[in-house]
Amino acid sequence: MVGKIIAGVSGWLVAGPVGALLGVLLGHQFDRGFGSFLIPMSEGERHKIRETFFPTLFSLLGHLAKSDGHISQAEIALTEDMMANLGLSSERKQEAIKFFKTGAAETFSVRLCVESFVQVSGRHVNLKNQLLSYLISLALADGELHSAEESVLRTVAIDLGFSKSNFEELIGMIGAQAHFGDRGSSNRDHIKLSDAYSALGVASTSSDSVIKRAYRKLVSQNHPDKLIGQGVPDDIIKLATERTQKIQMAYDLISESRKTK
Repeated sequence: MVGKIIAGVSGWLVAGPVGALLGVLLGHQFDRGFGSFLIPMSEGERHKIRETFFPTLFSLLGHLAKSDGHISQAEIALTEDMMANLGLSSERKQEAIKFFKTGAAETFSVRLCVESFVQVSGRHVNLKNQLLSYLISLALADGELHSAEESVLRTVAIDLGFSKSNFEELIGMIGAQAHFGDRGSSNRDHIKLSDAYSALGVASTSSDSVIKRAYRKLVSQNHPDKLIGQGVPDDIIKLATERTQKIQMAYDLISESRKTK
């Protein structure tokens, strides 16, 4: 809406009614997100992001695992399962372990790590959203979010520029999404409808259009082609793909429940 108003007024001042019409059309494209092409991402920028995203993620994972003072065997097993699930090559796995150990070291600084990430990808909001979402998802992998882990995640969220309410909303959404696994009926039978609404970040009283808009926004944020274009490493994309599948399941559950009413 802002883009249409500004462009429409500017067009009127320059070329009258015709200019206003053209301005509104251009502004509409800007509001839909095409305005981001005014600041295109160069291949050099994508390369820097690819080189930064992977070590940032695994370093922060190491710090999360060590946040309560020690790294348990369960946390090591979860990390190894995650790396196997991503299908990391032997060389890439060794890199991940190296960064994980770096994050677990006493001298590791969360703020400096996040600051370096923001310097490279700070203007791309979705990249910050992806990083924080991955960290929250993996912190919840054992079924609960420990207080020490939540404290670290809050620090990361603040340094990434998230407000307290944004962070808490993301925690709630990803926590609800974690209830959605595969598409088997045995998995879906125990999922509450309230989880589906929370997974999309909407209220049960929201209109169909609001729910569809939230669903489409989440799918867009996690689209593999979009993330690759923004510089997210190929071997990390699977995390976003899995999240998209959970979002789809939540949306399908809501849609089905509303059809029966």
